[in-house]
This record gives sequence, C-alpha cells and structure tokens, in this order.
Amino acid sequence: QVQLVESGGRLVQAGDSLRLSCVASAGTLSSYAEAWFRQAPGKEREFVAAISWSGAITYYADSVKGRFTISRDIAKTAVYLQMESLKPEDTAVYYCAAGVVNGPATILGAKSSYAYWGQGTQVTVSS
Repeated sequence: QVQLVESGGRLVQAGDSLRLSCVASAGTLSSYAEAWFRQAPGKEREFVAAISWSGAITYYADSVKGRFTISRDIAKTAVYLQMESLKPEDTAVYYCAAGVVNGPATILGAKSSYAYWGQGTQVTVSS
C-alpha cells in the first residue's frame, strides 16, 4: 500500500514563496499520477495541481495558474509544489495524492482518481 507524507507547510506573508514536498513509501511510484489538493475551513477539498505518471502532462486549477508549479522526481518517489505570490486565499491544509489515472487532463483534477492520500500540511498566508 502506498503511503504519502507531506512537509513544508508554514506561516508566510502575502507575496511570499513556499515549496511543499510529498514523499511516497518504498518502491517506485512511476506508474502513478500525483496531485495536490487543498481544503480551507468550512470548504470542500479542492483540486490544486496534478502531474501525469510520466511527468509530461501537468494540470492546474485556474486560481493557481501562473503562480504554482508541480513537479516530480520519480527516482525519489517525490512530488513538489512550488508556490509563488501567495495570497490569503491560498490558506488551507494541502494534501498530496496518488493514483492510476488515464484519459483527458480533467480526470487528473478529480478526487475520485486518487486512491492514496497524505495526512496534509498546513499553509497559512497572512495579509
């Protein structure tokens, strides 16, 4: 069973940058797509960014396009989320996820596409 552990969340000011990391348990994760989701208080967990198993395809929520970048290191079984120009609206618990996904890019943004989830890491952006 795949286990995912996120790290890197902390308190930052608006306009700051932050990088989140997610490392998977032993073995290869090369056949899995990976994604980041976030959940703010009182709101549903929402899609942020995803990357295909090969790393060739990335997909972003409109709210983070141009500011966030997802990447992966297959050898390290790690996925990263580089966040720039952070806004208070980005405040949330961020979760990484993994799953076997194929089809159009929009499928990468569906929670149901992912079978494995991390415990989450808190990102707080002050104004």
